[in-house]
Amino acid sequence: MSTLPDLESLRLLVDVERLGSLGQAARAAGIAQPSASKRIALLERRLGLTLLERTPRGSTLTSQGTMVAAWAAQVLAAAEELMRGAEAVRHARAAHLHIAASMTVAEYLLPRWLGELQSREPQVQVGLEVQNSAEVARLVGGEAGGIELGFVEGPSVPQGLASRVVAADRLVVVVAPGHPWARRRTPLLAAELAATPLVVRERGSGTRETLDRALAGHAVAAPRLELGSNAAVKGAARQGSAPAALSGYAVEGELATGRLAEVATAGIDLERRLRAVWRRGRPPTGPAAVLLAIALGAARG
Repeated sequence: MSTLPDLESLRLLVDVERLGSLGQAARAAGIAQPSASKRIALLERRLGLTLLERTPRGSTLTSQGTMVAAWAAQVLAAAEELMRGAEAVRHARAAHLHIAASMTVAEYLLPRWLGELQSREPQVQVGLEVQNSAEVARLVGGEAGGIELGFVEGPSVPQGLASRVVAADRLVVVVAPGHPWARRRTPLLAAELAATPLVVRERGSGTRETLDRALAGHAVAAPRLELGSNAAVKGAARQGSAPAALSGYAVEGELATGRLAEVATAGIDLERRLRAVWRRGRPPTGPAAVLLAIALGAARG
């Protein structure tokens, strides 16, 4: 198959037809007339047709050139339609933001960030997957690439993901108001917390990973209950099933109303960082970049 003519040469030919001479077409294209003449000569060789009649007074289209110019105008119109269509698809895709977030971030931080995003980008439609941190990392790192930005709460960043810290958090040991620990006067040490059956989040959650790291090196008792949401863990703790360790964001309301009591600790590292994550080498763009900027701004504020 012969090499297809380039669009700029076709546009030059159409302008010769429209403007009446090669010199005028060259000026419209912003090139020197000799360069324009070379382009048309190359186009003639590719098509095997004589397109210009060259005389001392100037160059004008031949009858073959006039026919080719009409076809070239159709090609250029089709190319412009292609670009308009691609832009429309690009904008439609940009107007849909698919993100994933761990439960703590989704429940206590993301609503405020999304509200700010909607005020800045009202046309954006957001789809949110709420999962534990391990599943969020899997969705963001997946080859399908449907989730451009995620938010996790584990102390570590999975391989293959880049991250930025968007908030600081601390796990809080809580008990029902009637639990003996609610009245203790000495801080709880790591060994005692580890030896106590607790109500915990499921493995794969950032809360569980932070707790496991904090108690590493101690003999850890089997959990009293292992539950899949912050709400379920809080409910079990309020019923007096056992102590629990949850995000300070998650228990703020219960501590304020007295439905749960905080137990002071000493020598237990329950601090953690909440992070935005994305595939390494693919930084967020469009609405995802705006959302990331909002989250980072909230962290600085």
